[in-house]
Amino acid sequence: QVQLVESGGGLVQPGGSLRLSCAISGLKFEIYAVDWYRQAPGKQREMVATMGSGGTSNYADSVKGRFTIFRDNDKATMFLQMNSLKPEDTAVYYCNVARGSFAYWGQGTQVTVSS
Repeated sequence: QVQLVESGGGLVQPGGSLRLSCAISGLKFEIYAVDWYRQAPGKQREMVATMGSGGTSNYADSVKGRFTIFRDNDKATMFLQMNSLKPEDTAVYYCNVARGSFAYWGQGTQVTVSS
């Protein structure tokens, strides 16, 4: 079966950095688009960053210039490098892979930005 296992969340001070990872198994990873979403308490889940199978990426305006999405197809792993973190980045972060009508989610990892 398809599995997405996230890691890398935690507590960081404002201005700090974290790298989230999501290891995928059970599908042909290289043909899937990959996305990172986040959900803060009391708010809807929002897309943070996306990368197509060809490598083209897009970002939410709130994270442009601070976050970078990338993927390692050989290791079937996707990443989100988060720099210059702000308290408003605090949320549960979810990885997602999608192709056509198929989409799979990770379990979520908490990121807390606080001094």
